Amino acid sequence: MKTRLRHAASGALLLLAAGGARAEPVLVDAARVVPGLVTEIRYAGSHNFVGRPIDGYEAPLCLLTPRAAAALARVQAALAPDGLGLKVFDCYRPRRAVADFVRWARDPAALAGKAEFYPDIDKSDLFRLGYIAERSGHSRGSTVDLILVERGTGRERSMGTPFDLFDPRSGEGAEIPMEARANRARLRGAMIGAGFAPYPTEWWHFTLRDEPHRGQGFDVPVRAVEP
Repeated sequence: MKTRLRHAASGALLLLAAGGARAEPVLVDAARVVPGLVTEIRYAGSHNFVGRPIDGYEAPLCLLTPRAAAALARVQAALAPDGLGLKVFDCYRPRRAVADFVRWARDPAALAGKAEFYPDIDKSDLFRLGYIAERSGHSRGSTVDLILVERGTGRERSMGTPFDLFDPRSGEGAEIPMEARANRARLRGAMIGAGFAPYPTEWWHFTLRDEPHRGQGFDVPVRAVEP
């Protein structure tokens, strides 16, 4: 793995200045570290619960700390014998993006994504239920939102609900079909085995247990940087 990260450092390391007294995070483009990783960075486009690109997403990239990217590569390798792989929806998330979510959540008139992403929940309850927060582990660079896919075709495995559905069915213990329950368990097991911790409310959300920037958070945009 040290060899893999050395290669990433030569071609994909992104040195991002966070400003102020905070240390500079070192983030890598996970697609260059994790073989066959599929990316669909939802917040860089309009297919998300806000209905537009989110502040701070200047490129559709999955940026992670080297430690988290290496762990994700271990997950990908563990899934490969079963013909499965990973597709990521979100990785590092700048603080300005989190602030954008908070502003959106407090605007009762912004309801463009309600029918798809929170049809049965009142928008005013999103904070209380834990779907929106004023701080996010994503801003530390070691949290990922992802799904199982079939290698080769990239077809998503059924997980019982779509990504970012704010609904109890997206959480642990939900009544979902047996196939979806098995797929959630497969993803969860592979992620835990590589050192990630799940988030009970969202089947897609995992944070590296030994993340390097615990208690911090960064605000540099998601963008490509020339090596």
